[in-house]
Amino acid sequence: MSERPPANIDLHAAARASLREHGFQPDFPPDVATELAALAAAHPNADAGVLDLRHLLWSSVDNDTSRDLDQAEVLERRADGSTIVRIAIADVDALVPKQSAIDRHAAIETTTVYTGVEMFPMLPEQLSTGLTSLLEDRDRLSVVTEFVVASDGTVNGGSAYRALIRNHAQLTYSGVGGWLEGSGPAPARVSASADLASQLKLQRDVGQVLRNDRDRHGALNIDTVEVRPILTDGKVTGITKQERNPATDFIEDFMIAANGVVARFLESQHVSSIRRVVRTPERWNRIVDLAAEHGEKLPPTPDAPALNGFLHRQHQLDPDHFPDLSLAIIKLLGPGEYVLERPGEPSSGHFGLAVQDYTHSTAPNRRFADLVTQRLLKAVIAGQPAPYSDEELADIARDCTLKQDAARKVEREMTKRITAVAMSHRIGEIFDAIVTGVTPKGTFVRVLAPHIEGLLAQGDHGVDVGDRIRVRLIRTDVERGYIDFARA
Repeated sequence: MSERPPANIDLHAAARASLREHGFQPDFPPDVATELAALAAAHPNADAGVLDLRHLLWSSVDNDTSRDLDQAEVLERRADGSTIVRIAIADVDALVPKQSAIDRHAAIETTTVYTGVEMFPMLPEQLSTGLTSLLEDRDRLSVVTEFVVASDGTVNGGSAYRALIRNHAQLTYSGVGGWLEGSGPAPARVSASADLASQLKLQRDVGQVLRNDRDRHGALNIDTVEVRPILTDGKVTGITKQERNPATDFIEDFMIAANGVVARFLESQHVSSIRRVVRTPERWNRIVDLAAEHGEKLPPTPDAPALNGFLHRQHQLDPDHFPDLSLAIIKLLGPGEYVLERPGEPSSGHFGLAVQDYTHSTAPNRRFADLVTQRLLKAVIAGQPAPYSDEELADIARDCTLKQDAARKVEREMTKRITAVAMSHRIGEIFDAIVTGVTPKGTFVRVLAPHIEGLLAQGDHGVDVGDRIRVRLIRTDVERGYIDFARA
């Protein structure tokens, strides 16, 4: 018998309940509102130590709906073929000093949580989407990370300084990406400025050079399927697959490079920091076995370039199953974590990114670790002592890891509920699917369009992983996020 979710299901209430269950506080305490009132008319002024870089052609590229803009970029090609890259990061610390009420709440939450139907920000939106956001045509204080990318993709030098900037074009991944790959028109700001068009093409080209260099060092090409809800008048009416494109790629490339530069810069100044690491996988033997199941042989000891070569070949051979293989590899690699890094100590590195020096510094509006790193940078720039002790940094790293894991659980629970809502009106429809798992808990399938997963509750006899079958949607359970299919 098919079931539909209750008509009065409230996904917003479900999101809040999930947040509380996992240790978050969905609402800001009263003392935060008191501080915000004092900041309402605030606009931090540039001082003698801040460069005025508003004349440079800064632009930002982010999600279509994002207003918590943390970074803007501008590049400059040099005569020798190298490129100066400048990444401006919103100076959140200028309005959120350490141990303020807003900072204390951010230290507890540690991250903005995106539930699909509602965003629960780490900082009040008056700040994160307003006063500390690098919005278009607004003067904003920032901390700039500057480095040089050689023609072969190697990153040279690296410095950090404070600057006043102005975002001249607030752009989106879909608009810029579609234009760059030829599947859509140029965004209005781009079509109106030949200089901006050239700047974005340069960013694409330099991003690809950076990516090629990481690929040579074994950065893993992972492709998991992510979906987001389609909302109409605040209600879920469908889901769509998140698509990568040239714009998402080059922004990712710049953020990885900038985070590496910041980590090395703090190390060079003998300052302890918080690093983001994915340790060398302890379950490498299982990864070797998984490769063997696909007819490939990996070395007996962890080898990122070899693993990346295997993943690249599998993506070419079997693109339909590659998201499932990617997910399996991610689980075997283990989750990332934040750790204290003292100057001179060996780094655990980031196995998946093929980098040894990596911190989180590019999203202080959304991640507390990044705000802490920004304060460390500003202290070095000002010639002041570090604002955190090693013990404080170790505690913050542990809290950020715990809350990051909790946020993933909330987002996973809400994705399942949203998907169940989106599919509830399609009960009885037939879909093409691939069998993705045969376990003691049941047989699982992934529908090809839309990209959703569920349990093959009826007709699972004789099917195996990789089989292509036709399935009929027979049931959804929004509260538990269940979607059940029967063999058609």
